Amino acid sequence: MGIAITGTGSFLPSLKVDNSRFDNHTFLNSDGSVINAPNSTIIDKFKSITGIAERRYAESDLNTSDLGYLASQKAIEDAGIDKETLDYIIFAHNFGDVRSGQSQGDTLPSLATRVKHKLGIKNPKCVAYDMLFGCPGWIEGVIQAHAYIKSGIAKRCLVIGAETLSRVVDDYDRDSMIYADGAGAAIIEQCEGKGELLTHESATHANGEAYYLFFGDSYQTESQDDRRFIKMYGRKIYEFALTHVPIAMKECLDKSGKDISEVKKIFIHQANEKMDEAIVQRFYELHGLQTPKNIMPMNINKLGNSSVATIPTLYDMVKHNRLGDHSIDKGDTIIFASVGAGMNINAIIYQV
Repeated sequence: MGIAITGTGSFLPSLKVDNSRFDNHTFLNSDGSVINAPNSTIIDKFKSITGIAERRYAESDLNTSDLGYLASQKAIEDAGIDKETLDYIIFAHNFGDVRSGQSQGDTLPSLATRVKHKLGIKNPKCVAYDMLFGCPGWIEGVIQAHAYIKSGIAKRCLVIGAETLSRVVDDYDRDSMIYADGAGAAIIEQCEGKGELLTHESATHANGEAYYLFFGDSYQTESQDDRRFIKMYGRKIYEFALTHVPIAMKECLDKSGKDISEVKKIFIHQANEKMDEAIVQRFYELHGLQTPKNIMPMNINKLGNSSVATIPTLYDMVKHNRLGDHSIDKGDTIIFASVGAGMNINAIIYQV
């Protein structure tokens, strides 16, 4: 009897923000100096690297926990389960509920507890807690759910990944164009004939890499605003990801006993189109192969980088045939892989 993903759901905010939104921004370097290029050039270069043409922002009346709740409703319905039978709710995020127009993240009570409350679950033995693991948080939540079920202490778990990154960006930082909002959720349970999580890999690299992503001051050095914002060393992250993620994917696949020819799709964290393509290319190079066509679904061009939400959202879209010509069938072998703040990496080999 396998441990499978039996239901998925996602919630995409209705507010679409295309790249023209940034035409009148003032973009600064980290030292506060003005970037010596017109915004049209900055935006065009940004799109050529990241692939992002538009992204979604949450409406002002919705917080991260609300997005997670709305995605969870869909996952529970998709799995056809009684919500009272959930043993765990694991909510992966980074900043808690950051209300529109405010600067302080709210994690009291936990976002998982808020979702349980919104779902109206009465069972006190349904344990709800949050996962802080950077962008790979949803995958790590699935790995924990798998461990709970395999050990016999749980039968059914809800794993959520949601974020409202639009509320923690520095408008003067061109990297602010990367980030987006969204939510994805999945039901993980032990069942017959509905798929199986075969193997997984996780790692934290913190010997010099810990602060590649961090909370920092605005690039507008003359501002009296004391808020802090999400910041990153993009080149260092790119190099780190290309070095470590393909190896983790290969080690995970090797443990599974599956041949690379059996891999039908790779669901990789939607961080940066060029980086994701390079990671997958290097993964196949480790096997002496070229990257197959149509192996890597992507939605970053329309949805941006919503951190922990990218993979569960992407998987839900493909699972329900809502992403072009990408599809998965029963028995297919797929890979989930992510990299993010920590610096954390992980991967899962999953047979649909």
